Amino acid sequence: MPPSRPFAFICGEDDYLVSKRGRERFAELTAGLTDEFSRETIEAGVQNLDELESVLNRFRAAVQTISLFGDRKAVWLKDVNFIADTVTGRSEGAKALVVEFQAVLESLDPAAVAVLITASPVDRRRKELKWMQEHGAYEFLGGDGAGQVLFTLAAAEACALGVNFAPGALEMLGAKVNGNTRLAIEETRKLATYLGAAGGAITEGLIRDLVPDFGEGDFFEPAESFFSLDLNWTLDAQKRYFFAGHSARPLLSSLQNRNRILIQLRVLLDSGELRLGPRGLDQAAFSAAQRTYAKHFNGLEEKSSFNIFSQNLWYLSKLGEKIRGLTLKRLIDFQTAFLTAFEEILDRPQDEEGVMRELAIRCLS
Repeated sequence: MPPSRPFAFICGEDDYLVSKRGRERFAELTAGLTDEFSRETIEAGVQNLDELESVLNRFRAAVQTISLFGDRKAVWLKDVNFIADTVTGRSEGAKALVVEFQAVLESLDPAAVAVLITASPVDRRRKELKWMQEHGAYEFLGGDGAGQVLFTLAAAEACALGVNFAPGALEMLGAKVNGNTRLAIEETRKLATYLGAAGGAITEGLIRDLVPDFGEGDFFEPAESFFSLDLNWTLDAQKRYFFAGHSARPLLSSLQNRNRILIQLRVLLDSGELRLGPRGLDQAAFSAAQRTYAKHFNGLEEKSSFNIFSQNLWYLSKLGEKIRGLTLKRLIDFQTAFLTAFEEILDRPQDEEGVMRELAIRCLS
């Protein structure tokens, strides 16, 4: 790390990426250290104020204890979670302890001790995080390039296991796992095991059949089946959904979110501002439409179903293939039907599955 920066701070929303980069950075900091006692790792995931105080006391002792053999010491404060939007992190007691922690960091002698801090998740609104950025060698992993990192790591894992991803399969895997890199790697290993020693290609169909939906992502099955206009698949997906004990409200929310995007997509396709070709939506046309309508989405920079331009272009292209059978009028009718279903759930709270079954039959028969 630069001499003017007494510690390195690596953070991000994806714990897998942060841990991976942390291991690489700690290997750099400990290169050439001959004394095992010159390397110290402190787990910093805490659940309450007492645990936080204990961790910070251990960290203070570690950085103030010199190596017996005169080596430069390296300390890794790993998996910090007290700069996140949690009950512990928000408490006044935690904030006071973090102020003391910052004082320790300011007093570090980089010539005597190298300090690495990794944190995930973090609350980017917190002044403590801004302080880390100003005073440390700061890295934030994620943002616009996070999806490409997931694809790169999953593809490399597949190659190491003797398999490969068919066109479109990587993007579908990313959507299935909601962008979680750790899950993408684990699911790649599972799919490679399924293919066996003969290897072969991981296809979209294989991912659709074998990879569960994590959260309510782009390929949440009840929503995917509904907008495929397949009534039998939709009813079967709903049975599985309610058998697992889920509520109708998240399902309705997912349907509405998808429908909002489809309405925007339908309007832009009908107006000719977006073009759908054999390889999906035209990137240049998409960028031009984004520039034209950016003023209407002011304040909606994060991914949102209210802003079509915050969506992944591959995902929108997949939706565009399905939208051929959906007119704007039918999409608006869907939105009205979703509202009616919500009102019926309020009247029939003990029969949510029945309400959603009737919704599917009305819309897809």
